[in-house]
Amino acid sequence: MGVRIGSSHFMYNYQISLNHAYEKQAKLFEQSDGSSLHRASDNPINYAKYLRYNVSDSENQQYQDNLKTASSWMKNSDDVMVHMTEIMQTLKEKSVHAANSDNAEDDYAAIYKEMFACMQEMVSTANTQVGDRYLFSGQKDLTKPFTLSDEMYYRGMPKNLDTTQSAFFKGTSSDYNTELFQLLELTKDGETYYLDNENGNIYTKDFVDEGYSELSAMGFQTIDEAQASTNTRVQALLAAGIDDNVGAVNVATYFTNQGLLRDGQDGTFGDYNFVTIRQNIVTYHGDENLISMVKLNGATDPSADTVNSTGARMFGRDIFDNAASGNEPSGTAMLNELLCMCEKVNTCDTLWMSSDGVTTTDVAHATLVLEETRVGARQQLYNSVETMLLNQSDNITEDITNVSGTDIAELATKLMQMTTLYNLSLSMGGRILPQSLADYL
Repeated sequence: MGVRIGSSHFMYNYQISLNHAYEKQAKLFEQSDGSSLHRASDNPINYAKYLRYNVSDSENQQYQDNLKTASSWMKNSDDVMVHMTEIMQTLKEKSVHAANSDNAEDDYAAIYKEMFACMQEMVSTANTQVGDRYLFSGQKDLTKPFTLSDEMYYRGMPKNLDTTQSAFFKGTSSDYNTELFQLLELTKDGETYYLDNENGNIYTKDFVDEGYSELSAMGFQTIDEAQASTNTRVQALLAAGIDDNVGAVNVATYFTNQGLLRDGQDGTFGDYNFVTIRQNIVTYHGDENLISMVKLNGATDPSADTVNSTGARMFGRDIFDNAASGNEPSGTAMLNELLCMCEKVNTCDTLWMSSDGVTTTDVAHATLVLEETRVGARQQLYNSVETMLLNQSDNITEDITNVSGTDIAELATKLMQMTTLYNLSLSMGGRILPQSLADYL
């Protein structure tokens, strides 16, 4: 009985040792795939690091995917804007040509056709898609953003202020290249007047064209400074130049953000009448919300993470949809002002073209170039971040390898040792362990 118990105990210990050796050998075989971590129990500390590094790697890959999509979007946007800028440049050249008083009526007709064709191409280009998404619709990127009307509409007639006039009447000459600064044209008893909706002054045409320059020569930089003066001569000039003051006017009461008279409005303004012009209209169907593609973890930066542009950002604002108008941005301000210019060319209005027309194309071109520059700057920023993310990806991969990688040379040595020991154990067990009950007896 004692021999049997001793033998059983001996066999049991041998099997435990053999199984333990087999388990070690099996774990070493597992590491032959290059990873030393297959479960948390292999190395709890390194496994926790491994999980963190994997999360960082997934985030890095997502940001790289965002960058690829964003770069594609901005590159296409930039290419389209470059083409639209070239069209704007053509319009500028044509506007200067149209301002030449030596043109015959046939010349104006030809210039009008060329300019209107440019406007059609501009609208078509602004509707560019990448896949099924429109570049310039804001977040409504599945909606076609711009449509040019076949019909003609009566639109309010603005007076475009050049840089000098803008500085005096609006005091905003520093912003001249980002927005058209305008007055509303009125008539009364056959005479032309201009309404400043912000301060309520109604100026005579002569005062806006030339009369204000005498006040400028006296050292007054703005109309507000001049009106605050008690100088008799200054007050006399103002009395002659300001026909009335009606207080601040909400443009939205009379006009839509495209400059069309609102339903119920008959075009009158007290004793005055609003001047209108019959022209085609471009309508914007997108929104002003930008698409953001986050490129880095941490706090988001909407100004730097945006990848697209919108109507108002490309085509600015005018008196019908600016901050003081009471209207929301139309997204087509410069386009509709350029179409107004086309009609002025069609009616051979050389005088208007030589002042207001040239101003329109200058500001429209500058506004588009500014937005193109913004998109280019954001694209450059994304390219810089892409390089940084690639470097981060290499570092994360190295960290993962350090905590989970296998030393192949060391593994091969250990595996050969364990295999040799296991085989020796089997050989020895086969020699010393009894194969049957008869061997004991």
